[in-house]
Amino acid sequence: MARKRSTTFAAGTVAALTVLALSVVPTATAQNRQPSTVHGMFVYRIPTHTADDARTLSTEGFDLLEHRENGDLFVLGDARAGTRLRLLGFTPTVDRTLPEPARAPLRPRPLSGQLPAADADETYYGGYHTVNAHYAHLDQVAAQHPDLATVVTYGQSWRKQTGQPNGYDLKAVCITKRTAGDCRRNPNSAKPRFFLMSQIHAREITTGEVSWRWIDHLTRGYGTDKDVTALLDSTELWVVPIANPDGVDIVQQGGDTPNYQRKNADDANGGSCDFTGQIGVDLNRNAGTHWGGLGTSTDPCSEIYLGPQADSEVENTALEGLFRDLYPAVRGPGDTDPAPADTRGIMITLHSDASMVIFPWAHDHAVHTGNDTALRALAGKLGALTGYQPGQAGEILYDAAGGTDDWIYDKLGTASFTIEVGDSDSRGCAGFMPAYTCQDSYFWPKLKPALMYAATHAPAPYTTTN
Repeated sequence: MARKRSTTFAAGTVAALTVLALSVVPTATAQNRQPSTVHGMFVYRIPTHTADDARTLSTEGFDLLEHRENGDLFVLGDARAGTRLRLLGFTPTVDRTLPEPARAPLRPRPLSGQLPAADADETYYGGYHTVNAHYAHLDQVAAQHPDLATVVTYGQSWRKQTGQPNGYDLKAVCITKRTAGDCRRNPNSAKPRFFLMSQIHAREITTGEVSWRWIDHLTRGYGTDKDVTALLDSTELWVVPIANPDGVDIVQQGGDTPNYQRKNADDANGGSCDFTGQIGVDLNRNAGTHWGGLGTSTDPCSEIYLGPQADSEVENTALEGLFRDLYPAVRGPGDTDPAPADTRGIMITLHSDASMVIFPWAHDHAVHTGNDTALRALAGKLGALTGYQPGQAGEILYDAAGGTDDWIYDKLGTASFTIEVGDSDSRGCAGFMPAYTCQDSYFWPKLKPALMYAATHAPAPYTTTN
């Protein structure tokens, strides 16, 4: 993929090392809620001794990063976090000191709340695409390939729905060789469906770039790549490149040093977190499946704040509405009730940066789904293609209730996976915010064969034998 130009507000040349920055937000005004600058933030490396250490850190409200290394865990926090870790009996060491977030925004914010015109070349931090760029890209693809791509607006972000400035629509694209009835919000579709989504955690910026490249791979490959052509002739490919646009907007406002926002922008239940955390709800703890279970927090300033109630966030209810319109409900209500063997469809949600392939149940690794054998086999194949470790979340990372992958399997029976995009080969592309050059040189070549494999198995994921 050719390197896009940067806007006048975007990053220039970026060092190859991972740069992280944290955003925590005190209440400003209703017209300009922006993250504050925090001094003295660190990534702590924490040797672990028992399998419950990750759960302890999560329960205590630490920002536990989705990364492990030789059994060590990593926590983001200030000096007080280091003191708290020691009081709990851990022995943290500083792995990295983080740069301050940029003081200047990516672009001036008009008080009217009207966003600048979409521009597919608008970038930050060395080439990463803004929300507007992603949306302009969808429109470009649909205009250039009207026989293949259809843009769908499936809802509004929290800011936009509540009348806050700088809110966004929620957008998806459906890609297939169009025939009558394709890309309609109808669960009884003629073609099986493969669904890819990214950046539900805003700071995991690699994931949006993978979705961008996946869209281009499909639309540019039709008619020239036999595998892509066969796939688009037989399957609908749905992509949500930015599931949390308000959160991504907070990230991109940091420019050269992106803000480290994980959650959405909903500050209704915690508008003044000061130095204790950041506003918003963790959308990947808010879904209405086993809500309030392991790996969640009731503290509005916690990185894993589950929200005031299940499915309280409009980003989630809109996404779940789209899922219900695309996939029929075929599974019983019990945790061990299986979806039928002939169930069609696969959903993959991209996260970073643990280098793992995760499948339900994420809410409790001691409980296995009724389709565990098939899910485990498919995850093993995706793990072999990427070099990532497969398993249930609590088997290889930590339990986390209320996530997207659990919801779609729980409510609909759709085969679902989380791919934690990471630097499994130690190429210098680790962290949530690796240098942009890592996208084409490392991540996309690693993810492309796995996504193609998964998409081609959307017709029968529970009977896959090769």
